[in-house]
Amino acid sequence: MKSILVKACLGSLLLLLSLSQVILAQTPATISGTVTDKTSGNGLSGVTVSIKGATAGTITSNSGGFQLKTTHTLPLTLIFSYVGYKSEERQISSADEKVNVQLATTEILGQEFVVAASRVQESILQSPVSIEKIDARTLKTSPAPNFYDAIGNLKGVEMSTQSLTFKSVNTRGFNSNGNTRVLQLNDGMDNQAPGLNFAVGNMVGIPELDLDNVELIPGAASALYGPNALNGILLMNSKNPFQYQGLSAQVKTGILSDAGRTKTNTGFYDVAVRYAHAFNNKWAFKLNIGYLKADDWQAYDKRDQSLANGHTLQDGTRANNEGYNGVNIYGDENTVNMHNVLNSQFMTPGSPLANQLAFLSAVAFKGTITPTQIFNGAIPGAGASSVTRTGYNEADVVDYGTKNLKLNGALHYKIHENLEALIQGSYGSGTTVYTGADRYSLKNFNMGQYKVELKSPDFYVRLYTTQERSGDSYAAGTLAAGVNEAWKSSQQWYGEYFSTYATQSIGTFAQAYGAALAGGATPADALTAAQNAVNTGRGTFYQNARAKADSGRYLPGTAAFNNAADKVKGKPIPGDANGVGAKFTDKTNLYQAEAMYNFHNLIHFAEILVGGDYRLYTLNSEKTLFALDDNGNEFRIKEYGGYLQIMKKLVDDHIKLTGSIRYDKNMNFKGQFSPRLSAVYTFLNTHNIRVSYQTGFRIPNNQNQYIDLVTPQAHLIGGLPFFRDRYHLNTGPVYTLQSVLAGNPQQYTFRDFEPEKIQAFELGYKSLIAQKLLIDAYIYHNNFKNLNGNQVLVQPVSATQQNIFSIPVSAAETIQSWGWAIGLDYSLPLHFTAGGNVSYNELNNEKNLKNFFAEFNTPKVRYSLNFGNRNIANSNIAFNVIWKWQDAFVWQSSFVGPNVYAGALSEIPSYGTLDAMVSKFFPKAKTTVKLGGANILNKGYVQSWGNPTVGAQWYVSLGYNL
Repeated sequence: MKSILVKACLGSLLLLLSLSQVILAQTPATISGTVTDKTSGNGLSGVTVSIKGATAGTITSNSGGFQLKTTHTLPLTLIFSYVGYKSEERQISSADEKVNVQLATTEILGQEFVVAASRVQESILQSPVSIEKIDARTLKTSPAPNFYDAIGNLKGVEMSTQSLTFKSVNTRGFNSNGNTRVLQLNDGMDNQAPGLNFAVGNMVGIPELDLDNVELIPGAASALYGPNALNGILLMNSKNPFQYQGLSAQVKTGILSDAGRTKTNTGFYDVAVRYAHAFNNKWAFKLNIGYLKADDWQAYDKRDQSLANGHTLQDGTRANNEGYNGVNIYGDENTVNMHNVLNSQFMTPGSPLANQLAFLSAVAFKGTITPTQIFNGAIPGAGASSVTRTGYNEADVVDYGTKNLKLNGALHYKIHENLEALIQGSYGSGTTVYTGADRYSLKNFNMGQYKVELKSPDFYVRLYTTQERSGDSYAAGTLAAGVNEAWKSSQQWYGEYFSTYATQSIGTFAQAYGAALAGGATPADALTAAQNAVNTGRGTFYQNARAKADSGRYLPGTAAFNNAADKVKGKPIPGDANGVGAKFTDKTNLYQAEAMYNFHNLIHFAEILVGGDYRLYTLNSEKTLFALDDNGNEFRIKEYGGYLQIMKKLVDDHIKLTGSIRYDKNMNFKGQFSPRLSAVYTFLNTHNIRVSYQTGFRIPNNQNQYIDLVTPQAHLIGGLPFFRDRYHLNTGPVYTLQSVLAGNPQQYTFRDFEPEKIQAFELGYKSLIAQKLLIDAYIYHNNFKNLNGNQVLVQPVSATQQNIFSIPVSAAETIQSWGWAIGLDYSLPLHFTAGGNVSYNELNNEKNLKNFFAEFNTPKVRYSLNFGNRNIANSNIAFNVIWKWQDAFVWQSSFVGPNVYAGALSEIPSYGTLDAMVSKFFPKAKTTVKLGGANILNKGYVQSWGNPTVGAQWYVSLGYNL
């Protein structure tokens, strides 16, 4: 497939070059002029000058001058646009005409244009669905350390921070680490890592210097964008080298501060350079390079999520609970019940333990006590006998040396003013941490995206591939367990532990019982005295047993530990007969072809566009992560889809109706139709009421279909039917975990595993009042069918052994959620602005769900407030302050300990953050100095279970020609 794509790309380029030769040559006209600031009269550099209705354009020079060569027939209309200024249009009748344009500064509230909502350019006020936008102007005054963090300031958006460079974006509920329900596109390319099936934050994405704008649609968007746009779509668009030319550079450095880390304050460094140049309005190219390095946020939650031996999440510690399983302690997930093991030995005739207790009963104590009484008095009951191995802190097994290298380049060729061809490549690599069923250290991870595209205002044809390489990535929990096993097998470790405990406990029991009898006590009183002695000494027995079993244990930082860790990290999961493996191997590729055509120049009664795509996943984990077919090979997954949209304006353009429908087919599932209907009513010029009915769907991702991976928590398997046969889940007893924990095991009944579906209803209002107040509000209701969630199943193997499976399943019930949001932005005098937004999201019928966890993972209430000024008294000084707050909520995922998960005890506390920035622009030097901070009150917070604590991030940046 890779060679086919390369041949297709080369063929497309040859076709483009051939087309360029057959286009009739026309004598170009040169239009020139100057653009100045209306207030100061100074020339404005970097103003975009474009021909209305075409892709042709240029930008102004340092002095504000421009020259635009065109073969368009005069007269034509030029559009002059610049960040922070009101756009102007000028009709040009003669090439000899000197064009002098003055631009006035403005806040331009509600004047933005967006593309994501309908795949055609339209006013953001008249968008048929909710949409948010970030442009370069917004970024200049955002206090967020980078543009990806700034997305979290948008209305209704929540983020899950797994590391400094890995953050997942979500809207309207059902959040997750590595969110697969929000589609993320970079210049039209799906930014998911094909094997992981989710976007790795912006680790492999558009560099900030090259970012033109970001558009976010919260909620269902499958009608135009296909699978995975169930909860929203994030479109990130880079700068065109024809419009943004020259050299840009930025250096940013600062401090990450968190009192809970080993090193309270650590530095980070972020450097980026962009260069773009155009030749004769025909050829243009751009190059980007960026590098970030930091000592990352750390996860150090030591709460005990075992809930074993009568302890709770809050009071359990390694010191008081032998079954301790810390949230961010790894290698302690391995649990054995001491009572059950010793009881099995005791019940085996002729065993050393049976002989010892029989001797004590018959010989030492003359039959005054039975062997069973001795055993029950000396050994804790099954409900208080869980024992886990000693684990390692996350900092011992995770690489916090975060780094990120981004390389990006593109070559553009204008075949004609309205027809452009391009080749683009993006490559990202680095080290970060991701939270899934385990904490994964993505070390030397890299991914590339490579595209060839032909586009015009009417259509595009695009071919691209995404190539994921996991590098030296590994699972931290598995690594910790592997180091323990490399030092001493669990069989030996538990054998030493139980033997030591039993020897001391039975010895203490026997001594106390014998002493009481010798002192004249009755057998009943002697039994009580013996049990009291055992209870008193139990803490010492546990301590001595663990000390014996842990004697010689590999300690972090020692050569023995490092050597063992290197061997485990170098061996693919799950390992082999010679030891555990923790290496996460994935070399999966995605190949996609897509096209779209807008008939607006051919059909005039309505705007009609059609499009479609075909994609192929080639799974390749070197037979470690994904299941194998009957021939011992990993699977290939094929998908295709197409859509049609019709848009019509009525009643003097006061009403805009839009209808669209899409069909998608995945080889493992039935085809899916996704219709969307919307209407926008515009009155009093700037007031808009919208109503929409949307449907969406999500095809289970590649891991949900084919994963076959053993982790410390459970054996993760895909939801496709053949897994049930492969692991005999259809033929033997299989119980839900929650029923086993409740003491009443219930047989689990499987149903078909299907794509998720959503029906979304939305009513919205957006208006601009007196050119000062922008209001955007909506209310929505969602019905989810076949919602995919994780079901933890228990498969008994023997009286003392059981298999734990975690399998994606489809909910039988329709799951309902609803919410609302409102945002206000007000333009105050003297360039001051104030605003805020609040959103509410709720899962309606969670209590009615049976044997299914919806994993809503979303706070009910989120809000933010902001106040700032883009240019205080025309001094080129700007500032901005943002306060954000969100409510507490329960987080459920495969990383959460099963007991905590089943009890919905994994609450994420509420928190608030204060972000601020101040900047100064020096026009002559074209340089901006910016000082800012995120969470400057330094109140640490966690956004999802097991993730790192985020503290304060202070930074200072120096930017040239931004």
